[in-house]
Amino acid sequence: MTQSDLQKAIIRGEDSRHQFKRDVTNADGLAAELAAFANSGGGWLFLGVNDDGSIAGLDGASVRRLNQLMGNAASQHVRPPVHPLTENVQTDQGLVVVVEVSDGLAKPYLDNQGRIWVKQGSDKRHVTSREEMQRMFQRSGLVYADVVPVAGTSIEDIDDKAFTAYFDRRYGESGEFSGLTREQLLHNLGLGDGSELNLSGLMLFARNPQRWRPAFEVKAVAFPGTALHDTRYLDSEDIKGTLLEQFRGAFAFIKRNLHHVQHGRSFNTLGELEIPETALEELLVNALIHRDYFTSASVRLMVFADRVEIVSPGHLSDSLSPEDIRRGKTIRRNPTLTEHASHILPYRGMGSGIPRALQAWPRIDLVDDSSGNQFSAVVWRPEAEWRSDAKSSPVTGEVTGEVTGEVTGEVIRLLAVLQGEMKRSELQAALGLKHEDHFREAYLRPALKVGAIEMTIPDKPNSRLQRYRLTAAGKTWLQRRSDKNE
Repeated sequence: MTQSDLQKAIIRGEDSRHQFKRDVTNADGLAAELAAFANSGGGWLFLGVNDDGSIAGLDGASVRRLNQLMGNAASQHVRPPVHPLTENVQTDQGLVVVVEVSDGLAKPYLDNQGRIWVKQGSDKRHVTSREEMQRMFQRSGLVYADVVPVAGTSIEDIDDKAFTAYFDRRYGESGEFSGLTREQLLHNLGLGDGSELNLSGLMLFARNPQRWRPAFEVKAVAFPGTALHDTRYLDSEDIKGTLLEQFRGAFAFIKRNLHHVQHGRSFNTLGELEIPETALEELLVNALIHRDYFTSASVRLMVFADRVEIVSPGHLSDSLSPEDIRRGKTIRRNPTLTEHASHILPYRGMGSGIPRALQAWPRIDLVDDSSGNQFSAVVWRPEAEWRSDAKSSPVTGEVTGEVTGEVTGEVIRLLAVLQGEMKRSELQAALGLKHEDHFREAYLRPALKVGAIEMTIPDKPNSRLQRYRLTAAGKTWLQRRSDKNE
């Protein structure tokens, strides 16, 4: 790493992947930092850098002491041991030790006291909840929620008609399972242990799964405006049943709350859904199959005037990012459930669902919220359906000083979270976006281009003191949207 590379990394400030420390003298404290990085996707620790990002620098004796302390902490104070890489970078102020910690393959990593640490923003926190510990074991492949037995269930709770139809369709011609009892079949298929159903058997084939797992349903609401806190709603439904029943109910809810467009068809036909059905199908199935079943929460489906949001419990695995899944990378959180559901739901697997949805409808934001432990797919509706009419809409730039040009859904979200003067990192965090390049290209630059926001230091666009604020045009546009939605 060159001094220039170091400066570029430091100027972006501290976050979940980058931590600054002037000095370290305690092996236990250093071990906690290393364990937190290894448990949270990896990152870089910069020694010899002050909290404000200024370089303090280290002398040769300090570097030698820190490297010895680092080796001791990594091998003796973290269980299992971690293997950080260090690099000494010469600066005008002295040396900076750059410590790279890889994403751990043997999570969870513990300190000498047996505590589990994870990153939370630019700081770290101690993991205490059983559910979060279970998720960490799940990521390590040590336990999966979908094969955990559901206490109190039995073979009598299986919907015999649904299970028989599935079994005959998939295995009917095979002699592999001939002569087996129903209990043996469920056990051999990984849907139970011979006496109780596991979560996969419950959610795929049980009658009324919510009797045992009431939170595992879809809560759907359609709002007249664009705000989540709106007390009014157009439609709402708690969609229960097996995953197939939830998928059908959720898809029906979306279809009845979106517009249909003719696209040249006869007015006597229903027309096509304003958002391609393929995109919505893929996102719904992904939410139901890949959600975190260690978290006792429901999938949420919200239809707004400008967008559809599908929110599933559980943020992405540490080794995955929204950009990864855009490119088709996938990790099966619930492998047994996925294996059977792929023959029941319109699921094709192999990471193709998200790319297929984006191909059908590119205007989809993927938001990974690690602090809220949820993952959202935000599907933006066609702008013509929710904009103000052209004669009075500030989007058209009809009035001097108004926002001009195209105001995308991403710009709208940015304006909605901008309070006073905010840094780039603060705006990105408020939107729940992890990748700076995506934020700049899809949100920040378009908002600057249409004149909805402005820089506080316009003559120094790359200043680390740079802030952004609404312009008068941006404020007027937001106010008119607010008045329209009331």
